Amino acid sequence: MTNNRRAVFLDHSSLDLGDLDLSGLRQCFDDLQLCSLTTPDNIVERLQGASVAISNKILLNAETLNACPELKLILITATGTNNVDLAAARALGITVSNCQGYGTPSVAQHTIMLLLNLATRLSDYQKAVGEGRWQQAKQFCLLDFPIVELEGKTLGLLGHGELGGAVARLAEAFGMRVLLGQLPGRPARADRLPLDELLPQIDALTLHCPLNEHTRHFIGARELARLKPGAFVVNTARGGLIDEQALADALRNGHLGGAATDVLSVEPPTAGNPLLAADIPRLIVTPHNAWGSREARQRIVGQLSENAQGFFSGTALRVVS
Repeated sequence: MTNNRRAVFLDHSSLDLGDLDLSGLRQCFDDLQLCSLTTPDNIVERLQGASVAISNKILLNAETLNACPELKLILITATGTNNVDLAAARALGITVSNCQGYGTPSVAQHTIMLLLNLATRLSDYQKAVGEGRWQQAKQFCLLDFPIVELEGKTLGLLGHGELGGAVARLAEAFGMRVLLGQLPGRPARADRLPLDELLPQIDALTLHCPLNEHTRHFIGARELARLKPGAFVVNTARGGLIDEQALADALRNGHLGGAATDVLSVEPPTAGNPLLAADIPRLIVTPHNAWGSREARQRIVGQLSENAQGFFSGTALRVVS
C-alpha cells in the first residue's frame, strides 16, 4: 500500500491506437504518464518517483526493479509475465498483476478465420484473381485449388482453457468433431488423448497453450509427420510451441494441407525466420494481431483500472506475484 499514486505506462502505443477510453484508468492515479515506447536506456529514469509501472512488453528485470525504490505495483497489459522478474518483484515487495481473458472472442474468431482461409484456399484464389487468371478462364468459375469443407472433419485442440473452449464451440458450430490433447508436463486426464494418439485422428490442429519448458518445440518434425496427410495446423498461442523449421519443411514436402500462425518465436522477426521464406506453400502468417480488436484492448484498460483500484484499496486482483 502506498500514498504515492503516480503511474507510468511504459509502452502505451502497444495498446492504444488513439481509439480507447482511458478515463477510468486516469481516475485511478494522481498522475498518469503515457510513454509511447520506452527503450532499455530510459526505463529507470522514467520510473523514478513512480509507485506504479504499466507495461506490456518492456523488460522489468531485477536490476531495474532494484533501481526504482518507490515502485510498489506492476500492471501488465497482457496475460504473459515473462517480461517481469517475478522473483525479484516478490523479494522487493512489489505486487504484480496481469490481465486475463480479455481477448477470447478476438483470438477465437481469428483462429477460425485462419482455419477457414486454409480450407477455402482464400489466399491462393485472391492471388489468382489479382494475376488475371479468372479473367482468362474458359468457364464461369476458377477451381484450381482444392477446397475442403470443415463439416464432418475432426479438430484437435491442445489447450482447453477459456480460449480453447471458445474455439471448440465455434468449430462445433461448423459441424466439426473436437478432440482434446494431453499437454506435456500436466497430469493425465481421461478426457485428454496422448499426443501420439491424437495426431493421426485429426484433420486440423490448433494450439492454445502456454510456452514453457515442457511445451517448447513440442510440435516438431516427428509430431507433424504423425498428422494425417493434408492436415491443417493453426497456432495463435506462442511461436516457440512449434519447431518452425520443421513446419516449413512439412509444408514444402507437401505433407500438410496448410498452416497458419499468428505468432513467431522472436517478435518482431527482425533477423528473419524460417516461416518468412518466400517459397513456403500454403502458409499464412499474421503479425501477432489476433488479440488486437478494439473491444479486447478496451477490456484490458478496464482490467488495468480494476487491478489498480484493488491494489490501492487493499484487495489486489489478478495477482501473479
